[in-house]
Amino acid sequence: MKNTVEMLDELQNRALHDDALKKRFLETRDCEDYLGEFCRVCRELGYELYPMDIVQAGDEFYATMKRSTNGGGENSPVLEGEDDLYEMFFASLEQSGV
Repeated sequence: MKNTVEMLDELQNRALHDDALKKRFLETRDCEDYLGEFCRVCRELGYELYPMDIVQAGDEFYATMKRSTNGGGENSPVLEGEDDLYEMFFASLEQSGV
């Protein structure tokens, strides 16, 4: 079974090679419940993702990064935005153009 990061990576790769899918994902950002709508599209594509899955995976990713820098103590550098897997997903899509 794939974890959330692996599923997001797969979906991102699919969207980078499918303009219609990319457009569909980008349109979810305009919804009031953008994360919920994003996850609904993911589930339609066969990926069981829910908002809390993405939030939790981002928190775990950030914690791992924090521990790996300078021993993870109080003097570790601040890592801004590194925990937001949702934003990281869209950063690549937006860089590739629409």
